[in-house]
Amino acid sequence: MDYFIISAILVFISAIFGYINVRFLKLPNTIGLMLITIVFTLAVFVIGYVDDTLLNAERYIISKIDFKTVLLDIMLSFLLFAGALHTNFEQLKVQRWPILVFSTLGVLVSTFLVGTIMFYLLKMMPMDVNYIHCLLFGALISPTDPIAVLGILKQVGAPKKLETKIVGESLFNDGVGVVVFLTIFKMASSGGAPVEPIEILELFGVEVIGGILWGLLIGWVTYRMMRSIDDYDIEVIITLAAVMMGTVVAQKLHLSAPLAMVTAGLVVGNDTVRNSAMSETTETYVDKFWELLDILLNTLLFVLIGMEMLVISFETSYIVAGLIAIPIVLGCRFLSLLMPIKFFEKRLDFVPGTNLVMTWGGLRGGISIALALGLTQDMNRDLFLVITYVVVVFSIIAQGLTVGKLVERVTK
Repeated sequence: MDYFIISAILVFISAIFGYINVRFLKLPNTIGLMLITIVFTLAVFVIGYVDDTLLNAERYIISKIDFKTVLLDIMLSFLLFAGALHTNFEQLKVQRWPILVFSTLGVLVSTFLVGTIMFYLLKMMPMDVNYIHCLLFGALISPTDPIAVLGILKQVGAPKKLETKIVGESLFNDGVGVVVFLTIFKMASSGGAPVEPIEILELFGVEVIGGILWGLLIGWVTYRMMRSIDDYDIEVIITLAAVMMGTVVAQKLHLSAPLAMVTAGLVVGNDTVRNSAMSETTETYVDKFWELLDILLNTLLFVLIGMEMLVISFETSYIVAGLIAIPIVLGCRFLSLLMPIKFFEKRLDFVPGTNLVMTWGGLRGGISIALALGLTQDMNRDLFLVITYVVVVFSIIAQGLTVGKLVERVTK
């Protein structure tokens, strides 16, 4: 079975499940698609006791897809560019300092809080884990997923100030989170050999600062090219080429492709750039193209997350650890945001309940699962993969379904 057939099957499944959700369940697509896929996969498991043809076919499809590579190296760049392209740049500029602190200091604090608490908790269960491997879990579960967040926030009617903070933070903190994860991963993989602080600073600096600078350059070149012509179809292709080649070059130079694509998307989507570089027709086509691509990739992503159940070893003790991890992850996120919000809330007129909404609305998604799949067996991969999956499923379904009501209750 070649990749075209697998892609065709996935798009077909996504279309059917999307239709069922829109026609009958009427849930936000992010939630509905994953819920239907999980139910479908469980049904396939049950049918497998009688006839395992469908189960083997689904397992074969998943075995041929490297979820980590597909999401982090391919899909994420397109999704982040599309999300940044439609973000209110003026609001983002006003909220830039809290967003910067949330997406850097907040991720670091949450990483160490989650990692430390999980280390002692797992030791009590008892499970043999190393502290640095628990920090890896803290790093992969701390960033909120912009793909999940954007899909939900569009439908809950959050105040613009609050929406900008959550969306802005989630666009940047996953790039920072990936760099933090890779830094700790390098330390964990060193086999006891000391890792110099300068190496960590170099890795972090090159990935983050280099990624942002590369994104600014891509955005500027894209803007100059679009400004010099007036041909909407070629201009759409230019934005597509910017994302594809920008990602390839970032990966080759070991820069953060996610941060580069967020930065490029913000530059191209900025109202000043839009007004001077795009005609009304071009703006409509660029927006509609990226909106459609965003919806298609989102649909495929959450179907894949549901199907990933097939590659996870569900042991009872692992599931219990995952359930216990849910309040720990939420509590650590609340604490990591507490000081920055207290510092900025009077200066920038935060809406009531900002910390509560940002904690509950900070959904985890495919990025956390992709990073967990990248762990090695000696890093307790199976344990942390199950814990991550439990947290992600709870986050998208339980938090995603209730964040709208929470926003209404605490901000009205």
